Amino acid sequence: MKPTSCFLLTLIPLLQLMIPGYAQCSLDSIVDKKIKEALTGLELNPAPTKRISCTSVYSKGRLSSCPAGMVVTGCACGYGCGSWDIRGETTCHCQCSTMDWTTARCCHLV
Repeated sequence: MKPTSCFLLTLIPLLQLMIPGYAQCSLDSIVDKKIKEALTGLELNPAPTKRISCTSVYSKGRLSSCPAGMVVTGCACGYGCGSWDIRGETTCHCQCSTMDWTTARCCHLV
C-alpha cells in the first residue's frame, strides 16, 4: 500500500472522533457531573436567620446610654450640635458646651 493511502485510512477514524457529538463524553457533561458530585457532597444547613432590633434612648443633658446587651450605632444631640462620640460602646456623649438633650440609637441582633 502506498504511504498516502495508509495515511488516509488512519486519518478518517481520527476525524470521526473530532466531530462534535460523536465523542462518548463531552467536556460539558464531565463538568456537569463534577458539579453535581460536589453539590451532593455538601451539607446544606443554612445559617439561622438573624435580624437587627434597634431602639432610641432619649436623655436630658450630654449623655445617653443603651440598655444592657445593646450597643450604640449612632447619636443625636440637641441645639444642632453635630459633635459627639461613643464611650464604651454603650454611651453617647455630646461634645458641645450647651446641651439640652442626647439620643442614642441602640441595636442588637435577635
